[in-house]
Amino acid sequence: MEPSLRQIRYFIAVANAGQVSRAAKDLNVSQSAVTAAIKQLEEIIGASLFERHSSGVTLTYEGNLFLEHAVHISAAVDEAVRLPTRMRDNVTGTLRLATTYTVAGYYAPPFVARFARNFPNIDIKMTETPRGEIEEGLVTGQFDLAVMLTSNIVNQEGIAYDTLLRSRRRLWLPAQHPLLMNPSISLQDVAEEPYIMLTVDEASNTAQRYWNRTRYRPRTIFRTSSVEAVRSMVANGMGVTVLSDMVYRPWSLDGRRVEVVALADQVPSMDVGLAWAADAELDEAARAFIDFMHLGMDGDEPARVMPQLRAKGEEIPATTSI
Repeated sequence: MEPSLRQIRYFIAVANAGQVSRAAKDLNVSQSAVTAAIKQLEEIIGASLFERHSSGVTLTYEGNLFLEHAVHISAAVDEAVRLPTRMRDNVTGTLRLATTYTVAGYYAPPFVARFARNFPNIDIKMTETPRGEIEEGLVTGQFDLAVMLTSNIVNQEGIAYDTLLRSRRRLWLPAQHPLLMNPSISLQDVAEEPYIMLTVDEASNTAQRYWNRTRYRPRTIFRTSSVEAVRSMVANGMGVTVLSDMVYRPWSLDGRRVEVVALADQVPSMDVGLAWAADAELDEAARAFIDFMHLGMDGDEPARVMPQLRAKGEEIPATTSI
């Protein structure tokens, strides 16, 4: 027996929500239907995909592996259904698309690739550059559109934007960290730990803004522009950090576990979306890209398909890659 698309979509919803009840509500179906679908899927695969606990569910190691493929399957089916109406051979032109480092690495590529397949006669010229240069380039006409961190935009009058994803920020900790035993973790608790500060895409400036709302400050022991460096240092017990779900992965490159938990304090999300000059007259290619990023199935826009890996488990060998 092969998994059904319904089972796969229910699985993705539970993985994202972390609770069967919340996933059922998001899907507008009964909780028993979701539970049955997950059970059937686990029987087909021959492995447990979730660990059950009092506050919900978390992905197992096998669940993490399956999630990566499940998201690709769901996206491919969505694209196949959209393709007959979205293929536009008569839409031509050049799309000068700017993006920032984080968005280029963790968000944009699947969507840009699918857009290129759907609109083969649009020449996409993609540029990675810092936020300030993107804003200036949009206003001066150097770029048509940008996929960027809309929560970082400074020129609120000259730049129009549309947020597609709000990625919540949570605390990253090494496996077995004592804070994992706490029923609630605050920024006050985090301030007592050595902190690894990410600097790329103005991450440190953003962090400083929400830390400044409290009496506490992070005890920063290392600053780096590399997300993978942060991940590795946290996984190896050198410190903790607060970063968004969009860049979270549960394993470091050397196969060590990174746990993630929500904070009791209000921490702003990292918002990703489209931006363009407020007074720009967007051409056909730019409008096609905007429409494509908003087009979805079953109420889910393509830009919202973002798995939030939440698994707990044992360390895996350093040769394993996820």
